[in-house]
Amino acid sequence: MTKREDRRPDPGDLLRRVEAGERRDARGRLKIFLGYAPRVGKSLRMFEEGRRRKARGQDVVVVALQQPPSPDIQAVVDRLETIPQEDQGAIDLVAVFRRHPQLCLIDGLAQSNPPGSRNPQRWQDVRDLLDRGISVITAINVQHIREQQDAVERIAQKRATHSIPQAFLQEADEIEVVDAPPEALLEGAAPANMPDARQLSELRELALLLAADVIDRQLQEYLDEHGVTARWGAQERILVCLTPKSSAVEMLRSGYRNATRFHGALLAAYVEQPELGAEDRARLEHHMALAREMGAEIHCLDGADFVAAILDFGREQRITQLFLGHSLRDAHGPFMRSPVDRLIDAADEFDVRIFPHRDAE
Repeated sequence: MTKREDRRPDPGDLLRRVEAGERRDARGRLKIFLGYAPRVGKSLRMFEEGRRRKARGQDVVVVALQQPPSPDIQAVVDRLETIPQEDQGAIDLVAVFRRHPQLCLIDGLAQSNPPGSRNPQRWQDVRDLLDRGISVITAINVQHIREQQDAVERIAQKRATHSIPQAFLQEADEIEVVDAPPEALLEGAAPANMPDARQLSELRELALLLAADVIDRQLQEYLDEHGVTARWGAQERILVCLTPKSSAVEMLRSGYRNATRFHGALLAAYVEQPELGAEDRARLEHHMALAREMGAEIHCLDGADFVAAILDFGREQRITQLFLGHSLRDAHGPFMRSPVDRLIDAADEFDVRIFPHRDAE
């Protein structure tokens, strides 16, 4: 077989890409306005966009409106066609299917539907609309993202009743953070109903990180669909490689600072070594506990070859920075190269940072 033939695309991969493209083209498009706190203005932005799209000739319909709407929102909605909601506020899906507009505006994405509805929750109604080729613009606050509710509760000491799975947020074709200054939200707000400035700043960072994650996934899907093997992403993804000897405190603190500064993700991984003694195993467990305290994702990797395991995982996770521990005193013959040396040579997709081993922490 010639070298040119080696580069021919696999027919199965081509078929999967074509089928994925056809499904995407047939499905409606989903845009989500993400707010980091109440009163940030996400619903008004959503309805204003619907009004602008109608002015450009799109067929736009309001199918869910939170009650009571603010005067500003009501003034915009009055200029748009509305399909009345059913009793108890559920979307009238039968009427929307029959009308089949190009675009639906849906407020209160996290709402639960009353008993007897087609779906238990409103986000599932949105998915049905998308599957029918109807596009949707909707709005939600970060406090209503199920996997983020523990973090929000730690920040704001409140927990929302209704929620959507984060996986649905990641289905969005477009996500826009409504980034009003925290100071503007605090003006005229009742203290009991609004987090303080520090809490608002932390919630804002959480929303920005979520949006970056969605964009990163969109980018990777595009690369996969078009057969592009580049591994860069829209946010920093820092991988700290843990071993019993590694300077875990220094590496994890540095990784945490960088991930926080750039709204990135912090991951920690170790390659399983069944032959570890009790003392080394205890050190490794201590390092992992520290990583968990810093909010890192913990991953145990299998593989006889440390270098191959780290490289495969790094590429799969779209890592941008790799933190490694290394001792200059490690003994290798003059013609032998250490695993760290081999990893540095092979890790051309990542920035690699070396931390000299220190005494066990």
